[in-house]
Amino acid sequence: MNRIATLDTRTALVVFSGGQDSTACLAWALNRYARVETIGFDYGQRHRIEMDCRGRVREALAEAFPAWATRLGDDHVLDLGLLGQISDTALTEARAIEMTASGLPNTFVPGRNLLFLNFAAAVAYRRGASVLVGGMCETDYSGYPDCRDNTLKALQVAISLGLDSPMTIETPLMWLTKAQTWALTHALGGDALNELIIEHTHTCYLGDRSHRHAWGYGCGHCPACLLRQEGHTQFHQQGTSSP
Repeated sequence: MNRIATLDTRTALVVFSGGQDSTACLAWALNRYARVETIGFDYGQRHRIEMDCRGRVREALAEAFPAWATRLGDDHVLDLGLLGQISDTALTEARAIEMTASGLPNTFVPGRNLLFLNFAAAVAYRRGASVLVGGMCETDYSGYPDCRDNTLKALQVAISLGLDSPMTIETPLMWLTKAQTWALTHALGGDALNELIIEHTHTCYLGDRSHRHAWGYGCGHCPACLLRQEGHTQFHQQGTSSP
């Protein structure tokens, strides 16, 4: 397992949904920063079950990795119900998931990551944190424009200027495939971390936790489940080499 020799003394705030990607980012941050806090957003998401998973994932990480437990700080949850009210998407309403005329899937919630990171930055500023960590990815993603590296670099500049204080946005999964994300968590915490992700995190867009698969819980049919399943299969086919 990878362990860095010297911890970064800064405090990091991880945008933590309770899903696979944000859990990978939380583990990544705990391995690097002296103090790590988490923030979640309740915006009326259809798969709100992820909010219930967040606490258990944090507890499980602390139990399984005592060194990380000493670095894991407070959790913050913000009510962004207004985002659900102004969004007309398959993530906030019970409708079939499909592609739209714009070329984007109707799971795209316009401005979601932009709002998340702006609110996270405000909390980070108050908490003395200068690093935001998010699971945005431009490799295995659904074309969401607010997941793109250029978008987040521009946002980092805008936030830092607006706060008149440096704020770094870290996206450790940006150039990783889902198989490489599984490899990253294995490198950070071995089989124990990957089993924790399988058992306790939630990614399924439909909020299904009644079906357990080799890769975790979910409907097995939505884009999030299929991506997670394919990545898990490829990870095991390719072995456990680090990304």
